[in-house]
Amino acid sequence: MKKNTHPETHKITVVLTNGDQFETRSVYGKEGDVLHLDIDPLTHPAWTGTGQKLMDTAGQIGKFNKKYNLKI
Repeated sequence: MKKNTHPETHKITVVLTNGDQFETRSVYGKEGDVLHLDIDPLTHPAWTGTGQKLMDTAGQIGKFNKKYNLKI
């Protein structure tokens, strides 16, 4: 394996939006830094499946479904 090709990693603390925290290795900041997340898998709709709503402008979704014969 080649030497000096990977960045140095160190331990940091990651704090989730609900206050939970965990320690991990990262290239972020310096040893002992704390990374506070604004968005995390516990609250973001992409992971939770809530709060998602499709806006059908000018029937584009309907056209797509009709074109590809999708029945949703």
